[in-house]
Amino acid sequence: MGCPPKITYAQKLERGKSYMLVANHTSMLDIMLMLRVGQNPFVFVGKKELEKIPLFGFFFKRVCIMVDREDAKSRTGVYRRAQRRLSQGMSICIFPEGGVPEEHVLLDHFKDGAFKMAIDHKIPVVPITFYDCKKRFSFTYLSGYPGPLRTKVHPFLETVHLSEADKKGLREKVRQVILKDLQDDQPSPLPE
Repeated sequence: MGCPPKITYAQKLERGKSYMLVANHTSMLDIMLMLRVGQNPFVFVGKKELEKIPLFGFFFKRVCIMVDREDAKSRTGVYRRAQRRLSQGMSICIFPEGGVPEEHVLLDHFKDGAFKMAIDHKIPVVPITFYDCKKRFSFTYLSGYPGPLRTKVHPFLETVHLSEADKKGLREKVRQVILKDLQDDQPSPLPE
């Protein structure tokens, strides 16, 4: 496909340990790239609407904990299914923006789910920045081009000593780590 991954790890994932993997969501490439980055077995938490996509949906619902965000019972069920996977030594991956934002949005606001789950289950949060997926395979028809898929796995944020009251702070800290990285990667404006 002409998009080789180039992954930088500030900290390595340990085999057999569970993590909450969170990354910016920019393209359908994110899912495939996350499979390469994650290394350890993990399961995605994804919105139920994705199962309607022909072929993709068929496979995605088999490797994903599906959630109907409009249904409180479905949202509660995610925690039970996630607990079962975590007890099997798996990690969880959530794109906390809740979907792919508009092309002009660098990083959308994060939803609480990933951070609440990480705190409840006392697992480290692993912030991950995907720099190039939007450029390589965006949702704009006939756009994109081959090239490397640069990715950075940031230092982990521990949740062992955090409580529900720390959820918002953790969410914003992770968002700022990824946002700063994306902002630093933006081309400099041309001199006038």
